[in-house]
Amino acid sequence: MSSDAPIQVDVPPSGAGCADCLATGGWWFHLRRCARCGHVGCCDSSPSQHATAHWRQTGHPVIQSFEPGEDWFWDFGSEQAGSGPELAPPTSHPADQPAPGPAGAVPADWARRLNR
Repeated sequence: MSSDAPIQVDVPPSGAGCADCLATGGWWFHLRRCARCGHVGCCDSSPSQHATAHWRQTGHPVIQSFEPGEDWFWDFGSEQAGSGPELAPPTSHPADQPAPGPAGAVPADWARRLNR
């Protein structure tokens, strides 16, 4: 697989939470992992929508859910969901990590702040 392929199975995730939310003190609802570079970003329901922003900034079109028990992929370019190869571990954030997260940063009225 070439280095410009949309999916790189040997690249680990960037961390256990949204890299951008953690850097700015934000919070997320659910997490998504870039299938090319491993960047973990927050979903489109989250206030900052960092996974989509990552795609727009980098052109990396394929993400995978980074939620425990989920293995679906989404291709921003084709706007299609599907399946794909197993990516380098870990394949989700820790099961004991809360969603929304991170612990201590989620406002009490978090459900009202979600993007619909």
